[in-house]
Amino acid sequence: MAQDLAKLRELGAEELAKEELTLREEIWKLRLQASTGQLMGPQRVRAARKELARVLTVAREKQIAARGAKS
Repeated sequence: MAQDLAKLRELGAEELAKEELTLREEIWKLRLQASTGQLMGPQRVRAARKELARVLTVAREKQIAARGAKS
């Protein structure tokens, strides 16, 4: 699921929103597995959170760029 930053920047706003939702669901499932002791590799939670941060950052960049283009 980890995508290159350049690939994320190519995605549109709708695709980024879908990716965000997917990652949030994955993090939720991983946290559930961790709480029940079924998680095999706690680094997966950290990696998913970092990927979510990347997606949110790119989405915010696009939002700022769109706002700047209007002015």
